[in-house]
Amino acid sequence: MSQPRPPLSQIIIYAIGQLGWSLASFGAGSLMVYFYMPAEDGIDRFPAFFHQGSILGILTIVGLLTLAGRLLDAFTDPWIANLSDKNKISGIGKRKKLMAIAALPFALFSFLLFYPFLEYSSNINVLILVIVSILYYISFTMYLIPYNALIAELGHHPDDRMKISSIISFTWILGFAIGFSVFIFNGMLAENGHSFLDSFQMIIGAYSCFAFICMMIPVLFLKENKYAKQSDESPYRISGIGSFIHLISSNKNLRIFVLSDLTYWLSATFIQMGIAYYISILMQKNEADSSLFLGIALLCSLLFYIPINLLVKKFGKKTITLIAFSCYIVVFGITGFIDLIPLPIDTLFYFAAVLTAFPIASFGILPNAIIADLIYKNEKETGINQAGIFYAIRTFMMKIGISFANLIFPSLLLLGKSLNNPMGVRATAVAALVFCVVGMFIFSKYKDVSIEE
Repeated sequence: MSQPRPPLSQIIIYAIGQLGWSLASFGAGSLMVYFYMPAEDGIDRFPAFFHQGSILGILTIVGLLTLAGRLLDAFTDPWIANLSDKNKISGIGKRKKLMAIAALPFALFSFLLFYPFLEYSSNINVLILVIVSILYYISFTMYLIPYNALIAELGHHPDDRMKISSIISFTWILGFAIGFSVFIFNGMLAENGHSFLDSFQMIIGAYSCFAFICMMIPVLFLKENKYAKQSDESPYRISGIGSFIHLISSNKNLRIFVLSDLTYWLSATFIQMGIAYYISILMQKNEADSSLFLGIALLCSLLFYIPINLLVKKFGKKTITLIAFSCYIVVFGITGFIDLIPLPIDTLFYFAAVLTAFPIASFGILPNAIIADLIYKNEKETGINQAGIFYAIRTFMMKIGISFANLIFPSLLLLGKSLNNPMGVRATAVAALVFCVVGMFIFSKYKDVSIEE
């Protein structure tokens, strides 16, 4: 007997988990450099918790910390993916076991990343941040990999895969929008007598609590055993990182996708980390306008959800993804040179915000749907379900992209992040543009997968 298709109510329950992990991971991906290397625009935000200058001339402590976490992922991602795929189906579900274990530590360590032990520069802060970062990345992976595997297992019908991808894209955007509202709330609390540090940490703490609640919703209420198409049979002849290498080397379409996805995350993370710098340094506007920019982009992106689903049916996922890359290239170009373009900054500000909406919607919906297609096609051809390892590969490449962005971005800021010398800030936008061009070229080699039920 085939599994019944999940009703909309179950998809929404599942998607709330995406809101949770999106918000819990927002700080580590977008605010670490802002917190530990704030812009030099005359505003006293946070104390220096450790050495702010370069290491070996071109690197920074915060960049090296994130890279160390990603090196750890080379071992933990395939291990957790194997563990998730080999789990036996039980009363709580095949995937939800690890999600239940990971939700609380994931939320807790997402807060502790921004709670240094000492409020002054010390190597003790570095040591504690290393430990917290390791525990954060392990719990992040332990929740994310089994969660993402459910996209293909719940979406065992082609229409459901696009529906699930669209709805979790919306909840990801919602988590992203809530995350970026930190600039608004921080300013409001600071005006009411709180220090920038105290107000920032209170906001991050509140986000972490809310993220935990959201991540537990699918653990408690998703009927995984009823609607997810799963098997108790172990799909692996190869374990550990060898399973990553084997699958990537044997699947050209997957190889093309993950390489282009890596460059996408590099460029997107540069913009996420850099928005506060671009607003305050290049545009010389209030930092709170960062939330306005993202708010416009995210709200407008919702208008593209139905059109993107319709356009995919007519032109395919590849064409729409390439258009999204093109839009981002224009946005990154405007962002990097906005103070040099002979047009009013406000006009360029609003134009870039609106143009950003289409790639936000596209990259929110299509990558998960593409991976789900590749998983389903692989299962049809081999007879085995490797959803965990497919999404583990994508998760690993995503985190590699984010970590290298965190390594390179602060190093470029060493070139200048002040009103008098914005060279480093401008360089980060140019780097994002270059990464996006490379990603677009790689993805142009991808071949759309056509799967009918």
